[in-house]
Amino acid sequence: MGSKAKKRVVLPTRPAPPTVEQFLADVRGAPADDPVFTSLAPAEFPGPSGRAQDTKAQQEQLYQQSRAYVAMNQQLQRVGNQLKQKCEDLQRAGERLERDVGQLKQVALPGTVAASSG
Repeated sequence: MGSKAKKRVVLPTRPAPPTVEQFLADVRGAPADDPVFTSLAPAEFPGPSGRAQDTKAQQEQLYQQSRAYVAMNQQLQRVGNQLKQKCEDLQRAGERLERDVGQLKQVALPGTVAASSG
């Protein structure tokens, strides 16, 4: 047990974090289409004039899209429930049809019924 304690692995020291100047130089040197800058940015940047109006228009558009999404989601749920009900109805109708066909076969082929009963 004592030999394991002596074989301790020494990890290299961590490098110092970048300075503010190094960080800023790295950011300034990155291209404008770098994913760091474009991944969360809106698709279009509003110009300096009319910025508040564009923001309100975007908010209104997002609100209307959200309302349409919620309405469509509710409609899809209703239609899904209706389809589920119709599927169950069709399954029951199929079972009734199979029973009726079985009864018709017994009635239409009386020789087989008579031969088996007599």
